[in-house]
Amino acid sequence: LRKKRRMPVSGGRKGIIMKVGFIDYYLDEWHANHYPKMLRDISNGEVEVAYAYGKIPSPITGKTSEEWCREYSVALCETIEEVVEKSDVLIVLSPDNCEMHEELTRLPLMSGKNTYVDKTFSPDKKGAEAMFRLAEQHKTACYSTSALRFATEYRAYEGKKILAMNTWGPYGLETYSIHQLEPIMMLMKGKPERVLAVTQGEWANLLMEWEDGRSASLLCTGGDCPSVANLCLEEGCRALTIESDAFGGFMRNLVEFFHTGEVPVSHEETIAIMAVREAALKAAGQPGTWVAVE
Repeated sequence: LRKKRRMPVSGGRKGIIMKVGFIDYYLDEWHANHYPKMLRDISNGEVEVAYAYGKIPSPITGKTSEEWCREYSVALCETIEEVVEKSDVLIVLSPDNCEMHEELTRLPLMSGKNTYVDKTFSPDKKGAEAMFRLAEQHKTACYSTSALRFATEYRAYEGKKILAMNTWGPYGLETYSIHQLEPIMMLMKGKPERVLAVTQGEWANLLMEWEDGRSASLLCTGGDCPSVANLCLEEGCRALTIESDAFGGFMRNLVEFFHTGEVPVSHEETIAIMAVREAALKAAGQPGTWVAVE
């Protein structure tokens, strides 16, 4: 881990310590639309999204990168190279198209500038390993996470032995399972050995079995619902409804990372999560069949 250090002050408006560059597949999406205000508010104006690049117009709304930048008062960059050159720190977005991350992160991960890569980090374990290898070769501090990792409801159970765990949460498996996999892997530790799925349309129920015999399950409902967890500990079971400001906790963590370069989620843990997710998607394609986690 890097020694703590304050990033230098950029030029520009008085009081702005750090200028963030956005790199996205398309900019008009929830994270790009909300992160600028979140970062500004949580840092008391010390961190500002100043530059942005979007590869394509939004396929959903049709809004172009130029239109998005004008709306959010962010300087449009024509290339990723320009964002990397001008920014103090970097955020690679594309939260709903993780298959674009290897392409979008190549120059940021070679830059030596603190870089956050939005969830989901990679479509598979191999891609995750390749991206982290590139970052390590160029001494670029980087990480990826789900905001749900920072829900305060989980804090009391960190470091405890979790015998089994069940979670359920909203929307589909491919994009939203990360919000359940991260807390499960964070709390249970160890290595899941295999995954089994039962599905009904967008409804997907997964069972994971650990090498030491422990197990966890997660349910993606395919629609809107609360995020809920049940934990089985040696002293009994605990039921949690996630109601805390997880995004606020994540943003505080992100600002701290930008200042210090200290990586809050290890590369090894993220690679392990991507391996489980890869196996989960394969399992969902062949319901009722165990799939090994490679």
